[in-house]
Amino acid sequence: MVATKDMPLKEYVLKGNAACAGCQDMVALRHAHKALEGNVIQVVPACCTSVVQGLWPKSGLGIPVLNTAFPAAAATASGVRAALAAKGKDDTTVMVWAGDGGTFDIGIQALSGAFERRTDFLYVCYNNQVYSNTGTQRSGGTPLHAKTTTTWLGKKEPEKLLDFIVAMHEPVYQATANTAYPRDLYDKFLKAKEIRGPKFIHIFLPCPQAWNYPVEKGVELGKLAVETGYWIQWERVGTEFTLGRQSKRFQDPEKRKPIEEFLKMQGRFSHLFRPERQDAKIQELQDYVQYRWDLLMKTLA
Repeated sequence: MVATKDMPLKEYVLKGNAACAGCQDMVALRHAHKALEGNVIQVVPACCTSVVQGLWPKSGLGIPVLNTAFPAAAATASGVRAALAAKGKDDTTVMVWAGDGGTFDIGIQALSGAFERRTDFLYVCYNNQVYSNTGTQRSGGTPLHAKTTTTWLGKKEPEKLLDFIVAMHEPVYQATANTAYPRDLYDKFLKAKEIRGPKFIHIFLPCPQAWNYPVEKGVELGKLAVETGYWIQWERVGTEFTLGRQSKRFQDPEKRKPIEEFLKMQGRFSHLFRPERQDAKIQELQDYVQYRWDLLMKTLA
């Protein structure tokens, strides 16, 4: 793992952008672009990042950005890659930077098509588990029992198991990351830029506005997601699976913190704790944590 002191000092995410206070997207973008060192064309569908970058002629990002329609990010990236290849520029990373709405739901068909065509690009899903930019409606990435503006009493379905859908497309590189561990995130982008072919990085990204937690608690919440086993850090190069060192120590259920420590920090789960605790629903989420661990280790490891 690269030491913090050895990371590039140059910043590609500029000051004064339109991000909300405590936005973890800025943490992810900063470290991703430090790894890519500016040699990247970023494709952004409708999402929070399309607002953060700013309105023409100003920009919050110091790299080329191409905005595109909600369902078309991966298709647009395929076109950018073809144009670069025609010009003989094979060393530039083409990167989609899309939210869960534009990946789990609206953009999944273009993602599937680009991966089936074996397009040489990096698709990044920064997952804040809700349509944050359009009013915090539920998405396919919203967890079971979470409140949103369209699930007032809590979502009745668990989130879509996107990582397994992507894995079935056999990307050359696939990883999960978490903004609470920026050096790990940086290292995974370093690795991805050196590998040719379709690549996918799925980033756990708390949202203080949609999840209703204090803006300064984003890193603490990200670490709790790993310590409770809710979020699993791993990567896969071809078929070679590696469980991340952050998650390895929590592979044993006995070593994990109870899921309620993760839930009770977030207003979107407040209905599970007051006026009366809904222990059955909390236990359902606790059981789902182990279900995902079992599925991951049986399917991809």
